[in-house]
Amino acid sequence: MSDAAPPREAVIKMYAAREEIYPREAKGRYATLRWACVWLTQIVFYGLPWLNWNGRQAVLFDLGARKFYIFGVVLWPQDFIYLAALLIVCAYALFLVTAVAGRVWCGFACPQTVYTEIFMWIERRIEGARSARIRLDRQPWTLDKVLRKSAKHAAWFAVALWTGFSFVGYFTPVSSLMGEMAAFSLGPWETFWILFYALATYGNAGWLREQVCKYMCPYARFQSSMFDKDTLIITYDVARGEPRGPLAARSSAAAAAAAAVAAPKSTGDCIDCNLCVQVCPTGIDIRNGLQYECIGCAACVDACNTVMAKIDLPPGLIRYSTEHAMAEGWSLAQVRARVLRPRVLLYTALLGLIVAAFGVALTLRTPLKLDVIRDRGAMGREVEDGLIENVYRLQVMNTAETAHTFRIVVKGLPLISLATPATATLEGASARAVPVRVRVPRAAARTGSNKIEFELTATDDPSLRVEEKAVFIVPR
Repeated sequence: MSDAAPPREAVIKMYAAREEIYPREAKGRYATLRWACVWLTQIVFYGLPWLNWNGRQAVLFDLGARKFYIFGVVLWPQDFIYLAALLIVCAYALFLVTAVAGRVWCGFACPQTVYTEIFMWIERRIEGARSARIRLDRQPWTLDKVLRKSAKHAAWFAVALWTGFSFVGYFTPVSSLMGEMAAFSLGPWETFWILFYALATYGNAGWLREQVCKYMCPYARFQSSMFDKDTLIITYDVARGEPRGPLAARSSAAAAAAAAVAAPKSTGDCIDCNLCVQVCPTGIDIRNGLQYECIGCAACVDACNTVMAKIDLPPGLIRYSTEHAMAEGWSLAQVRARVLRPRVLLYTALLGLIVAAFGVALTLRTPLKLDVIRDRGAMGREVEDGLIENVYRLQVMNTAETAHTFRIVVKGLPLISLATPATATLEGASARAVPVRVRVPRAAARTGSNKIEFELTATDDPSLRVEEKAVFIVPR
């Protein structure tokens, strides 16, 4: 009896190993537009914390003081409804843009795309073009490789660190944050969030890159629910491009076709140069059809149009189009005519209504808030001259940035009056508790609960006025 060989262990991998992607630099009108978006978004992001408004930072989310300063508007926790409305506006705007132009947000303005573009620009300047980067990664570690890799990662982390600093500058006044950073006296929370956001930027844009778009971003997963057959997407014209063939084969076919006009088409316009794959930041081949990894950056469109121009063929082999347009052979005018379809009109109408309501509410917002809190320790007491007294605390909030003096009036019962000063002064963007004592003759009110009303009016601006209801208690 022969000894049986022991079974060999097999390792089954649940996930395919990641293949390194070396995107080639694309040049063209869409690359120019993408860089315009990079400049615009980063000028706003990095520059906004340094912009002053009325002697303070123009945009500051002061969590400690529970105040959000947005240019001339000061929002408090009670104004959370405006933040909710703003988020709804952004959501519907994303739905509308996606229904019309697919993942154009992902390809041009998403922070992941923007910072990946910046980091790849740094990488190309230090390590070289695509072929040079591939050679550098494959060669053994030398002094030149160590210096280049170190310089690249140092530059990446410098950009990431400044990004983290700018992010925290929206929550801590950036001028004081800069002073603390220069003096190495940053607080623990500022230090944590600067490093956290810097490491997130460094990791996502420098290392993860396309993996964020392919595996981590939920938008790629549910985008199909917002697409239809009239949504603009990056498309490859199969009828024009197939069958593929190298440029030499295409030239031979053209000569043969000239000799025999009736000969069938042997090669399409695609010369199978693979530049559309090399420039893709997620490493897909758009010629295989629309894939969820496609972020709509149009880098493949720029690359293909450059090749078409060099071989004297019309552009548009890869282009923005729709499924209907490709299937029916529609012209650009027909594609544009399908933009205003029911889904787009519905999104536009809803977005318009929400924006209008949000704008009206923000415009009519009164920069004065009043809460009345009755002293529950004394339900009501009798004082001199047979008067009944209740004690209240008026929580007054002046959300305007200018100081005001307010006149306090109480009404609702005959002969009701204040036993405390009838004015209160508040600084700009501040809150104050104002204790007041209200008195009413016993004969002027019934035993138990009586409805009254407090009214605050700015002495220098009668239009700045607010009323709040309260209850006056008369004991038995």
